[in-house]
Amino acid sequence: MTRLRKHLSLGNLLALPPASAGYRGTLAEQLHMLKADGYESVQSWDDWRSIQDAGLRASGIARLQQPEQAAAIAEAHADAGLEFTNLHVGIGFESDAEMDALADSILQASAHTGHRLLVETHRATATQDIWRTLRWIERFPELRFTADLSHWYTGHELTYGGEFEQRMAYLQPVFERTRAIHGRIGNSGAMQTPLDRPGDYMAHYRTMWTAVCRGFLHTADAEETLPFCPELLPMAVGNPPFWLHYAQSTSALADDRWQGEPCDRYADAERLWQLACACYDEACTQYEQAAQGPPERP
Repeated sequence: MTRLRKHLSLGNLLALPPASAGYRGTLAEQLHMLKADGYESVQSWDDWRSIQDAGLRASGIARLQQPEQAAAIAEAHADAGLEFTNLHVGIGFESDAEMDALADSILQASAHTGHRLLVETHRATATQDIWRTLRWIERFPELRFTADLSHWYTGHELTYGGEFEQRMAYLQPVFERTRAIHGRIGNSGAMQTPLDRPGDYMAHYRTMWTAVCRGFLHTADAEETLPFCPELLPMAVGNPPFWLHYAQSTSALADDRWQGEPCDRYADAERLWQLACACYDEACTQYEQAAQGPPERP
């Protein structure tokens, strides 16, 4: 039967400070920890064999900027035994014709290899504009998505003007085609924020994720699972640092055991999973009530 699946982006473990509950010395130790903590699968740009050897399912990430790249990505990731691939498609400046060529290449490559390719809703890609994404779906209803709604919630400031519920109705075609969720919560000014900051953004994400789960229940196959994948990224990785600017720095004092991070990203990933489970349960209740129809009047 359909269910929610505990998934994690390996990026969530990048550059964790030693104070974090998820800090471990090696990748092998981290993967063992994930297995013990109930994760079933991990998403990564690489290290797939290590993930699989740890008894976890692996999924991939790739950038698709030209249609001719789609077949090679699908074939390589299928050969590696990945269960699906999360795609960052285009750069956001494509014409409709260029977007359509990319969509056609995704669908053909997936059909040819039997490997699922999911288009992520992401800034600086073809899906950064909600309106164009919805028109794209009208032309290619077979597309399936990874819903990282933080990119839209912050980038489109979905709460501006108070029309949040109206905007949710517009997003229904995306919700119904979502086959993975990236778990990240932002507010109107920052797309990754600690979970205890003031504001109504937590309630909004609960509304959005419940709608995604309800759309999944309405359209998924009977044995399909919905991976929920926390992806809380650091401020920077590497030395010299490559700045990502996802985690919002608080300080960089030498004696700061959190090394400037505002929260424990690994602990927050577990909190996001618990929230997602509540959203899925709520969606199941709503779906069952809708299937039963309104009660008969006496």
